Amino acid sequence: MAFLRHVGKQGDRKVAVVFREVPGEPHMALVVYTETLNRNIHDPLVKCIESDIGQNSENLAEALNRTFTTDGQIILQKLHAEGMLKKVQTELVVMTPAPNTRIKLNELNKILDEMKMGEEAVKKLADMDSQMGIQDPAAVARRMRGDLVPELDTTPIQAASGDALGDTALAANLRQQAERMSREANGLLVEAQRLIDQARGLDPASAAPKIDSTPVKTRGRPKKTPVSAA
Repeated sequence: MAFLRHVGKQGDRKVAVVFREVPGEPHMALVVYTETLNRNIHDPLVKCIESDIGQNSENLAEALNRTFTTDGQIILQKLHAEGMLKKVQTELVVMTPAPNTRIKLNELNKILDEMKMGEEAVKKLADMDSQMGIQDPAAVARRMRGDLVPELDTTPIQAASGDALGDTALAANLRQQAERMSREANGLLVEAQRLIDQARGLDPASAAPKIDSTPVKTRGRPKKTPVSAA
């Protein structure tokens, strides 16, 4: 049997790990107990896990947000609306990616986070070396377009009665993406102004406009100008 991500057990119950970590609570995860699902959800969910998109997603939620139940509903939204997403401690979940492979989710998360930090550090050093400290504008543009950010559906999800957990987790995930994109946009504005200042020093006769470096998230709507009476 091939190595399979996002599957495990909590005690004797099989689970699919939808979020490895709850935003703001890294010791907790969101899971769904697969044996409680009807075939309308279960079969498409299993196929999603086994698919390339499921196996290549850092969190299963990203893939489930693009996959539909047999009656045409988005699986992630359906699980949330039906109150099937359960919050559990990561140390209580044992991942079983292969028949003879077992690892606690909290230990797996630590390994994956360390690997991710190492990969980001190597990439950053490579970018600095190739660009002499200047970010590649094309790469920044790709990040701002969201090419490197998991695509999430922004349609509001109605919370199940008495359960705001899913809303909190999904909203925090969206806020983290928005904050990251805002930081990148502001960094690009600062870098653009630095390049313009450098160009002006090399060619004082040029009259390049100054870049508005006001942080993106603090800009307000332009004030309306009063119209004078005729």
